[in-house]
Amino acid sequence: MKLLIVIPALNEEQSIESIILRVQDAENFICKNSKVTSVAIVVVSDGSSDNTVKIAKSHLDKIDLIVFEKNRGYGAAIKEGWQSKKDADLFAFIDADGTCDPLFFSKLCNLITEDGADVALGSRLNKQSEMPFIRRIGNTVFSILLSLVSNQRIKDTASGMRVIRKSALHKIMPLPDGLHFTPAMSARAILSDDLTILEKDMPYLEREGESKLKIWKDGKRFLSVILENIFLYIPYKIFNLLAFCFLLIAILIIASPFLFYFKNHFLEDWMIYRFVVSAVSALIGIILLSISHITYNVVCFTLRPNSKPKKTILYYLFEHPGAIFLAVFCYTTGTLLVFNSIWDRLTIGLTNEHWSRYISMIVLYLSGTIILLSFFTNKILQLVKGRFAYLKSVS
Repeated sequence: MKLLIVIPALNEEQSIESIILRVQDAENFICKNSKVTSVAIVVVSDGSSDNTVKIAKSHLDKIDLIVFEKNRGYGAAIKEGWQSKKDADLFAFIDADGTCDPLFFSKLCNLITEDGADVALGSRLNKQSEMPFIRRIGNTVFSILLSLVSNQRIKDTASGMRVIRKSALHKIMPLPDGLHFTPAMSARAILSDDLTILEKDMPYLEREGESKLKIWKDGKRFLSVILENIFLYIPYKIFNLLAFCFLLIAILIIASPFLFYFKNHFLEDWMIYRFVVSAVSALIGIILLSISHITYNVVCFTLRPNSKPKKTILYYLFEHPGAIFLAVFCYTTGTLLVFNSIWDRLTIGLTNEHWSRYISMIVLYLSGTIILLSFFTNKILQLVKGRFAYLKSVS
């Protein structure tokens, strides 16, 4: 079993020789303490303008060197290194700043071969770590964010020491070229149903030289890429949360007028504002539920073609044939609420129907329309899914 270790480096003249020698020295230990039988090392200079390349060239007898004339990004360097040795069984990378111990690759490889992980990483968030406090906070925030929307959890979303199973590479790609390469990989592995990511606490030292990480700039990138992957894999959870909030707001706003009506059997004119705002909030909530179910089907169709979508309450609301009857019920109920008013308007030319009935009618009519549109949209998705399955089977 061949392990490929890529060392991305940007102006790391203070530490590049040390990390190359440490990785070389770790080869025997890795092979002895894991199922790895050979180790290949690739150093990728990502547009370095100091002596990084010169120092690395002095070790060409035991490493391969790739030189980017211009800076292309941390992630781009790692991906280029992986592309150079496609015969490897396990693909890994380690930061060139001397903060991680190459001997730890043996434990990460065992997480792959013995514990069934697709992605294994060394966690820097432990008592042995010398990670700066502000970066600990950032990693913790990103970890909590991903934990809220996933069943898997890792503490260190941006670890710079990882091993990836070869068969998992195409499942985590594409990944960005910049420093947000690592949190993007973490998010994709955590949120994907067919990938398993595991971590193990490792010692972490203060880096040699100046850090390339810009807390505010890269923090925004990290957050952005995590949110992008959330919307890629589980957008329906976000829409469900928003829908719940809008529906709750609608209930809280309309609760007082309803209680007043049941107690006094009439509504005061000022309550029209509550009815209107509540109606708008409720309709937004129903639209979000519809979008949630549609995006759930899209994700299952595109990213999980072999999975069977779960029949949640939203399935019966927007996709089951009973949705048509629910829509008809909404239209019928809405019509009955103002039928006498419409009849009076047609026969005697005026009506005194209360405004609350018309607002309720509008909500029911629009709700029925949303349900019907969602029903037919989901049917179209099923037809497209069937067509794609056929085309795939004959291709």
